[in-house]
Amino acid sequence: MIHGVNMKFLVSFLLFLPAGMLFPLRAQTHEVQTLKITVLSTMLAGDPQFQGIGEWGFSALVEVDGRRLLYDTGARPGTVLANARELGVDLSDVTEVVISHNHWDHIGGLLTLRREFSQTNLQAFSHTHVAEGIFLNRHSSVDQTETNDLLGIRADYEASGGAFIVHARQEELVPGVFFTGPIPRMHQERTFPLSGRIKTAHGVSVDNIPEDAALIINTSQGLVIVSGCGHAGIVNTVEYSRKIVRPTAVHSVIGGLHLFLANDSTVAWTAFKLREFGLTYLLSAHCTGIEATYRLRELAGLNRQTAVVSAVGSSFELDKGIDPRLLAK
Repeated sequence: MIHGVNMKFLVSFLLFLPAGMLFPLRAQTHEVQTLKITVLSTMLAGDPQFQGIGEWGFSALVEVDGRRLLYDTGARPGTVLANARELGVDLSDVTEVVISHNHWDHIGGLLTLRREFSQTNLQAFSHTHVAEGIFLNRHSSVDQTETNDLLGIRADYEASGGAFIVHARQEELVPGVFFTGPIPRMHQERTFPLSGRIKTAHGVSVDNIPEDAALIINTSQGLVIVSGCGHAGIVNTVEYSRKIVRPTAVHSVIGGLHLFLANDSTVAWTAFKLREFGLTYLLSAHCTGIEATYRLRELAGLNRQTAVVSAVGSSFELDKGIDPRLLAK
């Protein structure tokens, strides 16, 4: 007896109570209502009405429910700035940047953008979100020359008043938009060069780019995933996204998947997995590869309207799908 209450009666009563009356239920993940993603750096350019600059790099502006984030900053210092101006895209109110990993073709424009727009808005490009491990020392298998260009950029960026925010795990940056942090490698997707070396507390090993991270956007139609190079593997990225946000269909994948050198069996396996996840749209960019995109399109059951090789200015909108620009169809 506890204060006159029969213990067997109390236990039976508690067992039949709804779980939410015993323990607070986890709040439902916010669903984004409006979403537009515009590619500002990739290889393909040349729309007759918009010349743009194509390069081996990636950057995309993510506009979600009135908030704006820049995912990666392209390769050359001025590419994203110039392309945004030609497209009529104003970046002056962007304060949050996400960097997918340390490679030069994703970080080159960070300082240019910070210096340009901080002249009129001190908060412009002032917060850069990265995953744990991004500042580790790197070198090639040939010599000991430091190859992590972000180390030098870090000093100049912080001197300008910018701050790097390092995430060891997933984080919701704005309602419904998640930064994965480091992505677990459940499958052996070899989407990174074997020539790089990384120095960790456990010694020197092949650099598998442990900090590779993606953005996940939760919508009523499913998850939208933005990937820089997909060095963690797009299947690993999708599976982790469904684990940390919710186990729903993957509506769209935008960005680089690093399949341009992949063999046919790897591309086919990737396509079948994406098809299993319910992929509706693929706006590939950068290192995905044109041939790989066509194979993914065919094997994932997509078509010319739903799976496209992006160009500078290509975009995806939640309620409209893909606008590929003229020459990217």
